[in-house]
Amino acid sequence: MTSTAPVALTIAGSDPSGGAGVQADLKTFHQHGVYGASAITLITVQNTVGVSSVQTLDPALVVAQIEAVLDDLNVRAIKTGALGNAAIIRAVARCLAKRPSLFVVVDPVMLSKNGNPLLEPDAVAVLRDELLARADLVTPNVPEAEALAQTGRIDDESSAILAANRLLSAGARAVLVKGGHIERDECTDVLVRRDEPPFAHTLARVPTRHTHGTGCTLSAAITAQIAHGRALREAYVRARAYLQRALERGPGCVGHGIGPVDHFAEPAL
Repeated sequence: MTSTAPVALTIAGSDPSGGAGVQADLKTFHQHGVYGASAITLITVQNTVGVSSVQTLDPALVVAQIEAVLDDLNVRAIKTGALGNAAIIRAVARCLAKRPSLFVVVDPVMLSKNGNPLLEPDAVAVLRDELLARADLVTPNVPEAEALAQTGRIDDESSAILAANRLLSAGARAVLVKGGHIERDECTDVLVRRDEPPFAHTLARVPTRHTHGTGCTLSAAITAQIAHGRALREAYVRARAYLQRALERGPGCVGHGIGPVDHFAEPAL
């Protein structure tokens, strides 16, 4: 990395085991030649086995972190991860609305890989109604898209497109519905933008239990590619190729549960 590396900011929760959250984001930024800055929204007590505790931070403290970074560093792209509750979502949305020129990727993290809640139930509507309007891209997995779009079950490409269009109507400029939760031999993601045909991208499913942090890693890789100046579709395709290699390489570390992907995978730069 050189002194002229682009800068990206992650606004997300902390995973002390390093596989997801801010830690995964910063690893991914670094691997892509991007200087990573961070604003912590919540602290988790977790490892590869599960989450035992979540403590959200004061929304004013979250905003103070964001503004400290944006007032000083030349940030080119931002991603959000786990935000925890409605108050933090509202505060982050108001803060980002003051910086309309910055590209924002919203990863609507609701559950950990082990199924533990990372977003309070009453915050889902606030995320949809207040934060999506600031999202240049929102990257829900299937359960998240079902909860946000409320269009019913997503089990194929057409239902994913229907949900994506509902989220576009909520204000997002682009939606990536990730297909990993649909039980097939292949994984198909659908990228939908206003006034453009949907783009479906299919890759083979990697047979591995080491999938902790896949969503964080993909959204961070897209953010890094955007920080490098790439157009959205190219940024996504390159980021998805990186995630595929991170899955194929095996565990990023050895744990007793759902291990993380290998962030040392070669990026497409």
